[in-house]
Amino acid sequence: MRRKLPSLVLAVLVALATAGVATAANGGFTPVEPASPNAHHIQHAYYLVLGFTAAIFVLVETLLVVFVVKYRSRGRARAVEGAQVLGHTRLELIWTAIPVVILAIIAGFVFYELPNIDSAPAAADPIHITVEGHQYYWQFDYPNHARSIGTLHVPAGAVVDLKVVSPDVIHSWWIPALGGKLQAIPGRINHTWFKADTGSYDGQCAELCGVFHASMRATVRAESQQAYQHYLTSWRGTIGKQIWNGVCATCHGNLGQGGYGIAIANNSLLTQKSGLEGILRNGFTGPGGAMPPVGETWTQEEIDALAAYVKKHIYKSAPVGATSGG
Repeated sequence: MRRKLPSLVLAVLVALATAGVATAANGGFTPVEPASPNAHHIQHAYYLVLGFTAAIFVLVETLLVVFVVKYRSRGRARAVEGAQVLGHTRLELIWTAIPVVILAIIAGFVFYELPNIDSAPAAADPIHITVEGHQYYWQFDYPNHARSIGTLHVPAGAVVDLKVVSPDVIHSWWIPALGGKLQAIPGRINHTWFKADTGSYDGQCAELCGVFHASMRATVRAESQQAYQHYLTSWRGTIGKQIWNGVCATCHGNLGQGGYGIAIANNSLLTQKSGLEGILRNGFTGPGGAMPPVGETWTQEEIDALAAYVKKHIYKSAPVGATSGG
């Protein structure tokens, strides 16, 4: 036992040091740096829980090492029982009461923070934006009927109220720096909010929503008021490219060369607007796989913009004698 004790102590110290390094500088155990008031309050609750759990971990591991040393066999034969420890009523009451007190403190603090997490500032005049989750992309609809795919544009410092919905399956809206997760549930409207500092914040769907769920990413770009207004007035000029990059290219590759989905760059369907629209609105199931109806909520203007973009930038006519993909 004496030969094993230094190794045991070393292993415990290494585990504690590793935990400390991981916790520092957001090594994986702590939230990303918050950039919205509600995210700050979530972080406060997180660190309270982390503090209690870290202290309990250190206490338990320390007592474990102490007991291993104190109650080691000391050369006693395996058949001989060690010293018996009888019950200790006061100690048992203490270790029962302490967890109750800890849980009460955590619950009280979380309920104290909840209003700051859930409710936007009362005096704010929020910007109302609809977040719509699809297999497998995020669509954003703005107050003036502008739309974006994959990237949400907002003015920095403004309170943004999000109406989170889904027309197909359950998704989960999550931008870690801007608050907690919120489900997008078919037939139900959920709300969340944030007030972002200037910058770009990444996240992704946090609910397993299908076979290509891992690529359902999102970005919130908090920019100047002028840049935000510019997007609202110029979005039509980029929506075709946005749809291709944020929806089609996710499966079929940025040049239509194939990836998770089949190669489509040589498919003449890209030049046939009516056929392309049918697949986008109704989906497709065939020998090449299945595609959900990714464009079922797109306007005719957006379908036309995508058709024009892929015909000009993606479609490559097949070589003579070659067969286009399905």
